[in-house]
Amino acid sequence: MAMLVTAQLIGVDVSKAELVICLDPKQPLLILANEARAIHQWFKTLPGNTHCLAVEATNTFHLELVMQAHKRGITVYVIDGFRLNRYRDSIGGRAKTDASDARLLWRYLDHEREDLRPWSPPSDGYVAIQRLLHRRSTLVKAKVALAQSLREFTELKSAANTLLRQLGRIDQLIQRQLCRLILRHGWQDEVTRCQGIEGVGPITAAALTMSFHRGPFCNSDAFIAFLGMDVRVRDSGKHTGRRRLTKRGDPELRRLLHLAAMRACRTLAWKAFYQRYLARGLTKTQALVILARKLARVTFSLLKNGTTYQPKTPLEACDAT
Repeated sequence: MAMLVTAQLIGVDVSKAELVICLDPKQPLLILANEARAIHQWFKTLPGNTHCLAVEATNTFHLELVMQAHKRGITVYVIDGFRLNRYRDSIGGRAKTDASDARLLWRYLDHEREDLRPWSPPSDGYVAIQRLLHRRSTLVKAKVALAQSLREFTELKSAANTLLRQLGRIDQLIQRQLCRLILRHGWQDEVTRCQGIEGVGPITAAALTMSFHRGPFCNSDAFIAFLGMDVRVRDSGKHTGRRRLTKRGDPELRRLLHLAAMRACRTLAWKAFYQRYLARGLTKTQALVILARKLARVTFSLLKNGTTYQPKTPLEACDAT
């Protein structure tokens, strides 16, 4: 008869400088430098049985730990910070420290592991394109802020225009690098297929193709949830709560989809679709969100089935989102 192997649970609170590790909530914590060599040496000290590691998602500080853990065959769970905060509140937690967070992650993994999805590393193409998209987002925001801030200073107009032109050239360089990455990873046909959708430009098409390859996604609902555009429902009895987006995914992807919806709503193919929701009493923002979700679903269908976009007439367009 085969023996049951009990997984060793590990909760790790991550900061820029150090890792606080909980192997057992009743035992002292281990504090480790957040450096590749120190992490490698610590993993070598772990026994050879099965391990499961939970870590809170940070900006990039957790990546070295989870990458090394995954390479060693350790099951990794990256926990959303908002969800972890709600979990702390639900069990009456009053303190938030590195030590308490490490123990909280251990407890969360112990109680909720069966309902969690293990983390898997993204592809090189996903990482590279996402990094460029985020850098471009920062550049665009800075350019808009500078243009608005310096608009009233006529004595600075010449210098401001020179600066804005330089920022525009950097944007062009980023877009060229995006094109090279798409070609390198063989995604050009898929990006071109996405650009056939009204309102979807080259940047949005690259972002949607990148997101699709983070999968696999079993259906379009899963893809929408990954983008953070699924709806949170809060109903109780006869009370119908306000619907809101979960916004769990990358905010830059939602921003690009919103811009695509703003362009698409003025096209012949999608104008009637957009106007129908306005006629129902929805605000422009709500109607644009619905249209953005529809564009994301169309994109998923094209990429999943490898088909070419065939625009529908306004009478053929479906309201389902």
